[in-house]
Amino acid sequence: MVGRERERRGRTRAGGGLALAGGVVCVCLTGAACSGPGSAAQGADGGDPVAVLHQAADRLVAAGSAEARTAMEMASGGTRVTIRGEGVYDFEARLGRLKVRLPQDPAGTSEHRPITELLAPGALFMKNRGAGVPDDKWVRVDTASLSDGNLVTGGATDPFAAAEVLRGTHRATFVERTEVAGTAVRHYRGTADLARAARGASDGNRKALAAAAEGFATAEVPFDAYLDDEGRIRKLRQRFSFVNGGEEGTVAVASTTLLFGFGTAVRVRLPEERDIYAGRIAAEPGEAAAGAADEAADGKN
Repeated sequence: MVGRERERRGRTRAGGGLALAGGVVCVCLTGAACSGPGSAAQGADGGDPVAVLHQAADRLVAAGSAEARTAMEMASGGTRVTIRGEGVYDFEARLGRLKVRLPQDPAGTSEHRPITELLAPGALFMKNRGAGVPDDKWVRVDTASLSDGNLVTGGATDPFAAAEVLRGTHRATFVERTEVAGTAVRHYRGTADLARAARGASDGNRKALAAAAEGFATAEVPFDAYLDDEGRIRKLRQRFSFVNGGEEGTVAVASTTLLFGFGTAVRVRLPEERDIYAGRIAAEPGEAAAGAADEAADGKN
């Protein structure tokens, strides 16, 4: 896929409107209601919640593309930081581009340039990565090699990977009819299993989700999903946790993805080999969280 370029033309659709694992986070820092299959009566005419959620990723592929906003909140040792991103994603080609903004320092100013991330099947590319990486170079990471499967590493969960986690839904219930950014949606709450999600995922996410199932403190992922009347995800909030190697213990991460502007034009060009940084950068999600929490705590003390 090196050097590959993909462009999606806009279409009219109804309703369209961190070293590395954890490198981004390192720079800065339940109870789900349940019901099993056969609960169609609780779906407010949307059908069985579990079945509907299993199909949510496929509905995005059918939609083609969308604009995306992301937020990742990380809590560790009494310190909380939030990383935000925005960009576009082509669900058919499994290619996306996000600009990720790191948290401000305690004085309220930003010390870091936004990091540009390119998302591709099995890979994450980051520019303005820092930590000795030349400004004109990209850092490439094999997402299957990350113990969090890149659900946390980049500071933004890959929108399609987030959707494919729902393929592992085994308990879910309909909560209510509500709105997200003026669009009517059905709110579902439930729990997904990462190992089960990996078995049903696309080729590009299967190994990454399997790695996350082994790498997180638990393979269970509580979530709140908001789907429009076409079954497309408009908002998805998922909660992950992993064990930090330091004194902070378990790190809690809440990842939120907002999707809108379905059918938007998307152009993603992946870097050539000569543009990829060949140096070594290594870390684990737990280390990243510890670094983030320590830095934030130091700034407050």
